[in-house]
Amino acid sequence: MRIDLKYVVEDTDRHGNVRLYVRVPGKKKIRIRERPGTPAFMDAYKEAISGVKDTPPQHKPAKRGSFRYLCQLYMSADNVEWTRLDPATRDWQRRALEYICQAHADKPVALMTSKHVKRLRDELRDTPSQSQKLLKALRAMFVWANEAEEADNNPTVGVKAIKFMTTGHHAWTLSEVEQFEKRHPIGTKARLAMALLLYTSWRREDAVRLGMQHIVEIRKPDGSIEKRIRYRQAKNEHRNPVHMDVPLHPDLAAIIDATPSNHLTFLVTAHGKSFTPAGFGNWFRERCNEANLPHCSAHGLRKATASRLAERGASAHQIMAWTGLRTLTEAERYTRAARQAMLADDALAKLK
Repeated sequence: MRIDLKYVVEDTDRHGNVRLYVRVPGKKKIRIRERPGTPAFMDAYKEAISGVKDTPPQHKPAKRGSFRYLCQLYMSADNVEWTRLDPATRDWQRRALEYICQAHADKPVALMTSKHVKRLRDELRDTPSQSQKLLKALRAMFVWANEAEEADNNPTVGVKAIKFMTTGHHAWTLSEVEQFEKRHPIGTKARLAMALLLYTSWRREDAVRLGMQHIVEIRKPDGSIEKRIRYRQAKNEHRNPVHMDVPLHPDLAAIIDATPSNHLTFLVTAHGKSFTPAGFGNWFRERCNEANLPHCSAHGLRKATASRLAERGASAHQIMAWTGLRTLTEAERYTRAARQAMLADDALAKLK
């Protein structure tokens, strides 16, 4: 089973036994010996983290009604909406709001207007993606503040994000996949990592969570056994979870069997610890560099699989079912591009 609790880490002793600890920054780590999933385990976990709160960095006391005061209320552990956000979302929202606080922390939030928001947006016009995140963080905070009656205005209303063109992450080609496989043969952690990303098309934050506990055997009506992956995606898992149930690709099954693991997850660091999504992304990029593929990334494999499904005639709904995309609009981006290429081929045949 997967232990999805904050501050819980694992390691393996010299005999191959997996040990679980609670490691809180600034405190001595505490081993939990009770069996995971039992009430005794949860009691020990709660006792180990007692007094720990997820709070934003401390600053000088904020004046009531100031911009920083509203930020502290929004990013408080007592705000249910904040705690339900994914850790990655909390991180970029916190960075965006802290950026504003650098120059405007003590200003009255009641006097903030759309003109001020536009100025903040335009300060980052040279980095439009960061400008968009700043606007999204502000908008989220004021929507919450209006509902919680902590603010009477919403200066983000009517403010549009800066539009910019981007091709996104590079989608791997089949030749690039073969080049990576040649550099990292079956049995290596790098090959397993690529296979998990390629044959599931899930995100890097999902790849670092997958383990044998997510693979189940199902007996089909004809009596044969089918292996499937059942997993809840990490993105928005506390607000709008997506539960995946897909067949295990035979090539992925073979690579998993050839890469033994004594941990709860298939992928761990050199020290036997679980990867963070960002840490895994950096590690995987280094493996791409070793294969002379510096332009490739973990997310590019997800994009490549979705594109390949579309090119082979998969519908938008089929792509959603395999990749976990939430909306038809997202999936249709891939089918639209594939359809355009096929229609162009048909048009050329008619011209001939």
